[in-house]
Amino acid sequence: MPSIAPLLLSGLNPEQLSAVTLPSQHALILAGAGSGKTRVLTTRIAWLISTNQAGPHSILAVTFTNKAAKEMLTRLSAMLPINTRGMWIGTFHGLCNRLLRAHYREAGLPQLFQILDQADQLSAIKRLLKSLNVDDEKFPPRELQHFINAQKEQGHRASAVEAWDGFSRQRVELYDAYERQCQREGVVDFAELLLRSHELLERHEILRRHYQERFRHILVDEFQDTNKLQYRWLKLLAGGGASMFAVGDDDQSIYGFRGAEVGNMRDLEREFQVAKVIRLEQNYRSHGNILDAANAIIKHNATRLGKNLWTEAGSGEPIRVFESLSDLDEARWIVEEIKALARDGHARAEVALLYRSNAQSRVLEHALFNAGLPYRVYGGLRFFERQEIKHALAYLRLIANPDDDTAFARVVNFPTRGIGNRTLEQLADAAKAQGGSLHAAIAQLNGKAHTSLSAFAQLIVRMREGSAGLPLPEVVDHVLELAGLLEHYRNEKEGQDRLANLDELINAAASFVAEEGSREPLEVGAEEQGELASFLAHAALEAGEHQAGDSDDAVQLMTVHSAKGLEFNVVFVSGLEEGLFPHENAVLEVPSGAQEKGLEEERRLMYVAVTRARQRLYLSFAQTRMLHGQTRYNLPSRFFDEIPAALLKWLTPKFKASTVAEPHSDYAFSRADSASGSLRSARQEDSSGFRIGQNVMHGKFGLGVIINAEGSGPDSRVQVNFSHAGMKWLALSVAKLTPA
Repeated sequence: MPSIAPLLLSGLNPEQLSAVTLPSQHALILAGAGSGKTRVLTTRIAWLISTNQAGPHSILAVTFTNKAAKEMLTRLSAMLPINTRGMWIGTFHGLCNRLLRAHYREAGLPQLFQILDQADQLSAIKRLLKSLNVDDEKFPPRELQHFINAQKEQGHRASAVEAWDGFSRQRVELYDAYERQCQREGVVDFAELLLRSHELLERHEILRRHYQERFRHILVDEFQDTNKLQYRWLKLLAGGGASMFAVGDDDQSIYGFRGAEVGNMRDLEREFQVAKVIRLEQNYRSHGNILDAANAIIKHNATRLGKNLWTEAGSGEPIRVFESLSDLDEARWIVEEIKALARDGHARAEVALLYRSNAQSRVLEHALFNAGLPYRVYGGLRFFERQEIKHALAYLRLIANPDDDTAFARVVNFPTRGIGNRTLEQLADAAKAQGGSLHAAIAQLNGKAHTSLSAFAQLIVRMREGSAGLPLPEVVDHVLELAGLLEHYRNEKEGQDRLANLDELINAAASFVAEEGSREPLEVGAEEQGELASFLAHAALEAGEHQAGDSDDAVQLMTVHSAKGLEFNVVFVSGLEEGLFPHENAVLEVPSGAQEKGLEEERRLMYVAVTRARQRLYLSFAQTRMLHGQTRYNLPSRFFDEIPAALLKWLTPKFKASTVAEPHSDYAFSRADSASGSLRSARQEDSSGFRIGQNVMHGKFGLGVIINAEGSGPDSRVQVNFSHAGMKWLALSVAKLTPA
């Protein structure tokens, strides 16, 4: 097919051409955002085949998503007159499955082994714990699942895992029992696919040599997202002299929490003695100002291979920055701006709202709902449709109406309290015979079933009684704690997002009260419609309205993590405050040496957020934001300092944070008043002239904002959230604070 080859190369820029036409050697292609890496990877395969340097069956191409693999195969079919069906192009999991199917005997698996997805794996672990009579409170199934998968991704069988105390020893024993259960049942989980494939190639020399000789060209997409075991698997396959062609962007490595090792790119360069590192720096997506901002942010990371994005598309519009008084004001402004964009002819589907944390979507969804703008949450559920929120609302519905069977059935055994399906069947039969609700039918049961269900009914009574007279946000807080939801999610390894969403539900209640203008104590027992009933109706309406269909022109909402690989004409990045973006978990209270690593990943995340925008980019932050029903005062994100001022167009006066926003409601201070007894007085300016919300400067800690105060006279002290040093309590008589 030599005649096809020149056509394949038309339209490539010099760097892309160099990458595509490299001789057979190890190569690392640093492909910046929007630089055409998929085109380079696909064209490279087509070039090797069309120039007779490789046959279709001597190529192994690895992607991270099935979508990317299908796209690559579709493009290849359009480029070359070949049948791509037999080619080894797919995800790590897909290719490993193919390998194990072909060599199931050698791998020690039955021919028709089944694959467990995440939900199936969790069910298998729960079944194991039950069969062994293991306390699932001491060993939460989801946490054990994460432990097992993490060990497998490190290449460790149970026999190789170090145990240093009784707890860790028992956890390793459970891992071993789980392995034996899977082997007995002929099933494998996702992590097992890769681990067993690696072991198969490592232990069977004949098989290893066969595949090493077969695959002469190994091409890997998104190399920065590979974990340790994936890298070791690739090294095994390439050990027979194959050429490794790795495409990736270390500046877009944002999945460290999933085990991705950005250091694999440096290891590849060193271990494979890569002579050719090609940088794809020309961007075909974004205007110059956007790229200049992204370059300026990411250059603050020390551990990077280095590249600088540029474009021929011109500078474009400046990056617009908006400072709001509160998160509600921020959301309202974003909505008004989207309306203006629509009037100017921008499609809503080409507008994306990005945020660092899932919980931030609630305020944005609420503002879009009130404005009647259709929206779609990409890669996740709308706020009121999330599992933990539905659980919390079910408990709230039960204290408002214990005869709500739907709510009763949802949470009667969540968190688990030993109420099995047989007990619930008996209860349903009794309710049917009586013609009443599940709650009312409890009295008809006897024995253990009556005891366990009565305990649940008493829990609802305690919630109801304990909520009487409390403001709505405190009702929500009280119910979350008493129901055990907070404790349940605290025990989950990755339960932080769910806890953040539950915190946001308290904020939603506080905002609802403020918007409705009602401050009367809640009378849960009143027959008339109260705040709780109104709030539950509001939640139901927001969950069910404005759900945009796939074909609707709808605004796109998503976390920055979900946005990777996507692009939009207009992008809003909201919540750019210290502690939120960059997230406090990444920059505060971390083990020694990990702080900088965490901050660098946050910066890569910001780089990804910025480079999603083609034409117009908005950055926004709020002086105050609700957190657990309280007003939190914020500093602007350090990322603003890292972007050259000439690239920014401030829609509001820069950093006017001395103007303190009004809280969402009186409740925002009532909780803090009762907790410290100081915040009410601290709202007033003290004798030193400082006040909450004021920006201050400290000789050692730098710029910060006062968020709390207590004491008086020589005993007065303030809590300051410093931009780089975090939270500090300082005695005003000693600390030399000056207004900033």
